[in-house]
Amino acid sequence: MDREIYRRMAAVEDQHWWFASRRTIVSNLMARLKLPADAAIMEAGCGTGGNLPMLAHWGRVYATEPDDEAREFALAKAKCDIQPGYLPDKLPFGNLSFDLILMTDVLEHLDDDAAALRSLRGRLKPGGVLILTVPAFQGLWSAHDTSHHHKRRYRATRLRELLVQAGYEIDLISYYNFMLFPIIASVRLAQRIAGSNSEGHDLRMPPPWINKLLYALFSSERYFVGRIPLPVGVSLIVAARNPAGATLVTRDRSGAI
Repeated sequence: MDREIYRRMAAVEDQHWWFASRRTIVSNLMARLKLPADAAIMEAGCGTGGNLPMLAHWGRVYATEPDDEAREFALAKAKCDIQPGYLPDKLPFGNLSFDLILMTDVLEHLDDDAAALRSLRGRLKPGGVLILTVPAFQGLWSAHDTSHHHKRRYRATRLRELLVQAGYEIDLISYYNFMLFPIIASVRLAQRIAGSNSEGHDLRMPPPWINKLLYALFSSERYFVGRIPLPVGVSLIVAARNPAGATLVTRDRSGAI
């Protein structure tokens, strides 16, 4: 991504409703995993480091980030081992394998998403879990995707297919950011029709009361993800494992179709 995007992200991701809600949902999902004490955790593509303090509550954290400036921001937020890393074939940390790998909104940036998923499975312990988020529905493509150098958005069916082909067993695949989907979809459609020439990103802090309201709405989906199928959403979330071992405690293992 562009340097200015990283700088804006570093400035807002601790408090911005979207980043904070995603962390809340991911953390809630992690709480339902049977992770060992002092789990080995890697974040693939940690960006400016907003997830790292949260991950540190669950174990020993390692992270990869290819961009030098983003890595400097991340190192200021969490004192963990952060190394340059490139998917699919240039991951650091030697032969170390992990109980959990987190990759939030990174897969859509990669030329070869299938190879990246295979590579990450190779770094998971037997039973280790990948938690993955990606943007959903190509029809929601906007200037935000362009400015962030996205290559695609996903449907659940396509993402499931990629994961199965890469050798994962899927415990959960679900759309999320469901409640705000109608508003976001309407805004992006209106921008497309109007030919909006906005800045092309959503990294501005809204007024505090709006930020709190949007956080309350979005983060409340932690009570639903993995328990009831959500038919649509702005994003997708996955928990998939390297076969043999850890399982996700969930009422509905099938997730979204």
